[in-house]
Order: sequence, then C-alpha cells, then structure tokens
Amino acid sequence: MTGWRLVCAVAAASLLVGGPAGAAAPDGSFGTWRNPQNSVHVRAERCGKHMCGTVVWANDKAQADARRGGTGQLIGLRLFRDFSVDKKGEWRGKVHVPDIGKTFSGTISVVDDNTLVGTGCLIGRVGCKSQTWTRLP
Repeated sequence: MTGWRLVCAVAAASLLVGGPAGAAAPDGSFGTWRNPQNSVHVRAERCGKHMCGTVVWANDKAQADARRGGTGQLIGLRLFRDFSVDKKGEWRGKVHVPDIGKTFSGTISVVDDNTLVGTGCLIGRVGCKSQTWTRLP
C-alpha cells in the first residue's frame, strides 16, 4: 500500500468521536471500517474527548509496507489521534502513515451510516487525496 493510500485510508477511518461542545458527532460513526482495497481495517473509538483509531486487521502486503517504513507491527498500532469535529461538521486530526513513518493532517466526512470519505493532505490543504471507506459488520 502506498503512503498516500494509507494516509487516505486511515484518515477516512478516523471520523468517529464526539467533538467540542456545540458540535454534533455523526450518529454511528464509531466502529470498524475497511479501506477500498480491503487491506486495512481500523476500529474507531472514543479516546477521552477525541477519537482515535487502531488497526485491528491488515493483509500481508500492508504489514510488509509498514515494516519497510520502520513502523514494525501494524496490527494494534494507533494510526489516528486527536480527531474532533470542527465548526463545519467535518472531523479533523492527525494520521500516522506507517509505510513512510510520517504524520499528516486529515479530515473525515460521513456520507451515510456505512460510508465515510477521508482526505489526507501533505501540508495544510495542499497535495490532498481522498478515499471512501465502508463500515464492517
């Protein structure tokens, strides 16, 4: 999995927490989500007043890419943190990309109960890529 694919995948998965006061959290946003390639599954859950996401399953290629990036074990790794709802109703936070060993900013939008769109950006809102994630049962 390339760095960008993982950034987007993880960013998309990361949508799921109660945000600051006055910002409504999307219903049903916590759970386990898969990227379009079905190579990584991330469980999104509340971590204090923010959301975090942990890899609960990854295929052999995604695990090998993470090792090459210097991350080591991919399963169990917290890939996103400090996600909160901003004033536009999108989630914003940080996404760690294990296959390149870097952390980027990311946003998440809920499309419906089973679909998220995540966007990861290099710097600010430059060099952004988006990806659609699907809820797992």
